[in-house]
Amino acid sequence: MDLAIISAGESSRMFSEGMSIPKPLVHINGKPMIRRIIDIAVNNGMKSIKCIINDKFSELKSYLCNNDFGAPIELIVKSTPSSMHSLFELSKFLKNDSFCLATVDTVFLENEFKSFIEYTKSKNGCDGVLAVTKFIDDEKPLCVKLEGEKIVEFKDSKNGMKYVTGGLYYFSPKIFDMMEIALNKKIERLRNFLRLLLENGYVLNAFEFSKIIDVDHIKDILVAEEFLKNEDKIWQL
Repeated sequence: MDLAIISAGESSRMFSEGMSIPKPLVHINGKPMIRRIIDIAVNNGMKSIKCIINDKFSELKSYLCNNDFGAPIELIVKSTPSSMHSLFELSKFLKNDSFCLATVDTVFLENEFKSFIEYTKSKNGCDGVLAVTKFIDDEKPLCVKLEGEKIVEFKDSKNGMKYVTGGLYYFSPKIFDMMEIALNKKIERLRNFLRLLLENGYVLNAFEFSKIIDVDHIKDILVAEEFLKNEDKIWQL
């Protein structure tokens, strides 16, 4: 299995708050966010890394091209209008086998990631597995309605909803059969592509994480660091 990373955003919110480097290079507990995700993936058997980054950030390209990550990295340098378009750009690397997908600003526990990967291996009938959490701290959460482990609906409102998606996914390459339809329908966001998959009979399951932090603002860095400091304690609960 390979890891695909979506990292093509402009980091506009963090830059507006005074951050001077692209979000993927922001350190969480002494390590750039993008490095942390890659290290976790390699530690858990990912064979290679496929990544798309914004073409504005030469320092990010240099970092990825000039460091040894323990696995080969195939890189696309291109600005895209949405995470869905970023995924479709990466599809040329991902059409032959199932893969794990992560957005660069998602912070989770490595032990839970390991369990997530093990779960996906046991779900051969699934077209996708989405990491979900009851920790709702996103400005625009994508909420999910479940029947057992199966996702039956996505909602943009958290009213009455227990779970939100966490920016970490497992997908069969079969999802790309819907790529042309999504583009023809002018679907603009990954969440609406997920809705399209459900509408067309794709099976998506949920796997619960204790907490996933979405690092959108500078204040979220401290939240993520405090969360990770307690990683061993949280895993034992």
